Order: sequence, then structure tokens, then C-alpha cells
Amino acid sequence: MVRYGKEHKSRTRRRIIEVAGRRFKQDGIDGSGVSTLMKDAGLTNGAFYAHFESKNDLVATAIADQLKAQAESVVARAAPGRAGLEQIVRGYLSPQHRASLGDGCPNAALLDEIARCADTTRQAYTDGVLVLIDGIADRMAPEARSSARVKALSLLALMAGTLQLSRALTDSQLANQLLDQGISNALALLDAAPRPSGRA
Repeated sequence: MVRYGKEHKSRTRRRIIEVAGRRFKQDGIDGSGVSTLMKDAGLTNGAFYAHFESKNDLVATAIADQLKAQAESVVARAAPGRAGLEQIVRGYLSPQHRASLGDGCPNAALLDEIARCADTTRQAYTDGVLVLIDGIADRMAPEARSSARVKALSLLALMAGTLQLSRALTDSQLANQLLDQGISNALALLDAAPRPSGRA
């Protein structure tokens, strides 16, 4: 019997997580069974449990990984300040992003399912989305990141909702107009004066 080292095991686990992240975004969490995920990864079903306790464990791990990748590859690499925020908005609300479901944002692809997931998955999502919006908030107000968090979360919600709706429309002209309007709305949100904290 062949014994594999820790490095092989970690590479295999990484492959499963990456494959699952893409498949979940394409087919949904409920529409992606363990056997399909393992086939995508080029592994047997039995190998799954050497890496994850359950599908829920994989879902939480894959969602956290997707959000981390988005924070690192999109937000952290954008230009500094307001120019970077506009770069993020225009890239997010683009026809190219709309078309690339498997490689796109986990928020727009999975929010409705995440809301119905177990608490561990929702917590993994919350932790991951906070890292993402902290990166956005840093660009909005580096001197007061914590106060910019809600505005950053609102921006993410606006973009994710716009992208979801644009993907659902069969009228491509209307879908493109929606993306354009979403960009205008997002930029207006960025330029709006900060609201006073607290409730009346």
C-alpha cells in the first residue's frame, strides 16, 4: 500500500477546495454532490473523508477560501484609494464577470444558499466577508476603517444583487443596462457624504 506524505495530502485537499469552490458557484451547493466534486478533482469518493468530516465541512472551507481569494486577488491588487474602488466596481459589474460564474464572486453566486446553511458555514462566510469589506473600507477611509465598514458592506450588497439580477435576465440589452446603472449607483454610493452614526 502506497503511503503519501503530508505535502501530497495538503495538495490534494487544496485541489478539492478549489474544485468545490468553482462547482458550488456554477451548480449551487445543493446541486453539487460529493461524488461530482471528487470526480472533478480526479479522486474517488472514499478519499473525501480523509480530508473533510462532511460536505458541510467542505462547504464552509470552500466559501472561506473563495472570499480570501477575492480579497487577495481583487481588492488587495486594486489601485490605491478612490481609483481602486472604481476599478473594483467596474470589474465586478462587467459582462465578463457576469459570464464567468465558476471563477466569479461567491457572494453573487451563493448568498441565497449560504443563508440556509449551517451556522458553521454562515460563520465562515461572515469571517470571510469581513476580511473582504475591511479591504474595501481601507480604501474608502483608511483613517476610520471601522466606520466605513457598513458603507463597504452596502457597496458589496449593491454589486452582488445587481450581478445576480443581471445574470437572471434573458434580455441581454436590459441586463447590460442594469450593469451600467449598477456602476452609476455604486459610484454614487462611494461619493456620498458619510452618514452620522447612530439612529434617530
